[in-house]
Amino acid sequence: MAYRSVFDAGEITSEFDKAGISSHFIPCIWKWVARNPSCEWSDIPSLPSAAYSLLNSKFKPLTSTLHSRVDSSDQVTTKLLIKLQNEAFVEAVIMTYDTRLGKYCGKPRPGGPRSTLCVSSQVGCKMGCKFCATGSMGFKSHLSSGEIVEQLVHASHISSVRNVVFMGMGEPLNNYTAVVEAIRVMTRSPFQLSLKRITVSTVGVTHAISKLHNDLPGVNLAVSLHAPVQDIRCQIMPAARAFPLERLMDTLQVYQKNSKQKIFIEYIMLNGVNDEDQHAHQLGKLLETFDVVVNLIPFNPIGSISHFRSSSDIKVSTFQKVLRGTYNIRTTVRKQMGQDISGACGQLVVNLPNKRSSVNAELLTDIEDIHL
Repeated sequence: MAYRSVFDAGEITSEFDKAGISSHFIPCIWKWVARNPSCEWSDIPSLPSAAYSLLNSKFKPLTSTLHSRVDSSDQVTTKLLIKLQNEAFVEAVIMTYDTRLGKYCGKPRPGGPRSTLCVSSQVGCKMGCKFCATGSMGFKSHLSSGEIVEQLVHASHISSVRNVVFMGMGEPLNNYTAVVEAIRVMTRSPFQLSLKRITVSTVGVTHAISKLHNDLPGVNLAVSLHAPVQDIRCQIMPAARAFPLERLMDTLQVYQKNSKQKIFIEYIMLNGVNDEDQHAHQLGKLLETFDVVVNLIPFNPIGSISHFRSSSDIKVSTFQKVLRGTYNIRTTVRKQMGQDISGACGQLVVNLPNKRSSVNAELLTDIEDIHL
């Protein structure tokens, strides 16, 4: 029999209710397990006797194990290879930033090193984006909410996680129920992350975007746009055929009207494909009525499965200047992190790793800490 993760909130709440056990004990169990992932149920003090019996018969403290970790040469990125109960693997990435390198109102920010965790929501992905290694795996399975939360548990024993981004393996909004439940757990004890520090990325699953604000008011939305016109989107993102650009932009307009939040736009820079001046102007006109932050992402190599090349630094800079100068759109360039361990954007695909380590780490500033 397959045991459920104790972090599957819906399952454990339902089972406790059926057994007549107060759900008030659940956060206490989560806190104990988060601190002691290898614990036995009998180690947790002061639970009703019926709770011990139920936990032993249907749940495991963690259904996944940390198979391996690989550190980047600059020591600011750590990729976790996590083995699931069904023998499948997913990857999560810890990225370390330094808030002191950013500015707020022209002054240095207080604080110090902190970490952002990039989590996976599926094994593989059915979106098939041609610049993304995960897409080459095809779709294998959805993760349960507990399996998503367990990535945070594993990461928290390596670094203090302040932000979570759903930008790992899979399309989060194609696993909508589990992702929403996982985020709700992350905002409760013992994790207590703010919704403002959680970002959900999507290729543009419009029907799910329409529900997101009501289900998770305050969560950040990032849209993998990657092209300013429909035909280019379809060339590099086959799933775009199911979510036409015009419909996507209409959905985002309603979302922003209801949420009153800025939207993050992700735009991968592909040499000769979507990085010319005309594309920058097309993107500017597409977004000029929105409150957005555009994040230009250098393409990261993914071996022989893609023949794209990254845009030159000059092209990226020119593209950014058009969006900023002509259209007054806040635009940043994503700092490349974890490329040497295939942990950078678009590079997540299950491989057994070789460990790397180094010294002389240089901490980076996070996009959230840049005053534009």
